[in-house]
Amino acid sequence: MKLQPSDQLTNTQVKTGLHLILKDGLATETMNTLTAGTFLVAIALYMGASNIQIGILAALPTLTNIFQLVSVWLVQRFNNRRKITVIGAFCARVPLLVIGTLPLLFSNSASVSALIFLLSFQYLFASIAGGSWNSWMRDLIPQQILGSYFSHRSRLMQILNVTLSLFIALSIDHIKEHYPAYEITAYAGMFIISGITGMWGVYALARTPEPKPTPINDNIVKLFSKPLTVPNFRKLLVFNSIWIFAFNLVTPFFSVYMMKTLGLPLVYVICLNIVSQVSSITSIKLWGRCSDRYSNKTIIRICAPVYIGCIMAWSVIGVMNAALLLPLLVVMHILMGASNAGITLALQNIGLKLAPAEEGIVYLVTKNIVTAVFSATAPLVGGLLADFFTSHFVIHLFGRGQWNLFFMAGAATGVLSMKLLKAVQEDGELDKKLLVANLQHTFKKRVRYWHHLPVLRRKFYQRTALVIFKKGLSFDFDDLIKFKGWDGKNTKK
Repeated sequence: MKLQPSDQLTNTQVKTGLHLILKDGLATETMNTLTAGTFLVAIALYMGASNIQIGILAALPTLTNIFQLVSVWLVQRFNNRRKITVIGAFCARVPLLVIGTLPLLFSNSASVSALIFLLSFQYLFASIAGGSWNSWMRDLIPQQILGSYFSHRSRLMQILNVTLSLFIALSIDHIKEHYPAYEITAYAGMFIISGITGMWGVYALARTPEPKPTPINDNIVKLFSKPLTVPNFRKLLVFNSIWIFAFNLVTPFFSVYMMKTLGLPLVYVICLNIVSQVSSITSIKLWGRCSDRYSNKTIIRICAPVYIGCIMAWSVIGVMNAALLLPLLVVMHILMGASNAGITLALQNIGLKLAPAEEGIVYLVTKNIVTAVFSATAPLVGGLLADFFTSHFVIHLFGRGQWNLFFMAGAATGVLSMKLLKAVQEDGELDKKLLVANLQHTFKKRVRYWHHLPVLRRKFYQRTALVIFKKGLSFDFDDLIKFKGWDGKNTKK
């Protein structure tokens, strides 16, 4: 299979590429669900990992983002982003297959050190592939449908994450209870399935067309210093860094607070996280349309204050009546899921828009590296602050003094980032009052519509996650493209 870029893409090639990138996203989400997050922690704990080793596993994806610099150098030298992405993604999937195979071949090979060693290679090559992938998508996906496309892709990936996580969690619990001797075999199988699914995603990437990029001939040091000299992009970097710091400062400790301070059972915490994910799934399509119609900055100006308000609400939730605690937590997780979906989508799209086409990879990699530093630092600072407030403050403000001060510190950092957002300029930016009015009108229209539907018809139209997932795979890009006024022309890059 030839992996050479094309001078010009046809309408059919672009639509084919959109479907293939969707398939790669689902394959990647399957891979990450099985071998990252909660399941990776469970595997590490089964192997006897210490807190330091678990911390290293959590930090690896962020720490390896520095290797996106290698991606820029490779693109500069070979000017072929598809080949770099495909080879990097292939090399990133191989360690997963090795991790899954070793326990089956050698019973004493399931060590945490080997897990960390192999996963470091996986994250390293994934970072190299990710840098060139971002630039590739910047040129492949038409700007008119950028927000709608990525919101649809993200929604399907989140649906897959929720359904697959529930299925795997129930399966692992069943094996632990009835077949404990096969627990390591189940974990090994998860890595093997993850690697195979990831290879299917690599195949989809290899078939995805690439518009020929503009060659990058400048010195590598000058390249990475250039985005920092562009005032508007530098302002975006500052806002994005402070926001991601505020987000990661407190968000990892919500579950800790609910379990240790509020005394909620683990199953309640898991269900609340699922509520947040479902809220994100159901709202991201709306945010995608708003991104194309209004602007990404307008979405952030609406969603960020909502999320900051939820952070502040954590400061007072400890004194709520027991009967009101759980309903309030549900409402907060709904708001956090919906607002975070809008913020994440808008930050991704505004970075793509502000990055020049001829040097997109340099700008996007610079953005990822800078924000990764703040993303990795924030949880460490949050842990130190939580310990500090716990040991030095005995003021029981609203009933939970040490946590109140901690959450308020996170909210204050978020407010500071909103001040910095004002300086960022985006083409097509509109007053947020227009978007608020549109959202209110849409909500009222849907309320009236559902109010007048018969009960039987209302139940008939309710969708399960599986039906939504199948419908998403047949997503009609022709309708979306027609709606956005893009006909496939002018795709030469």
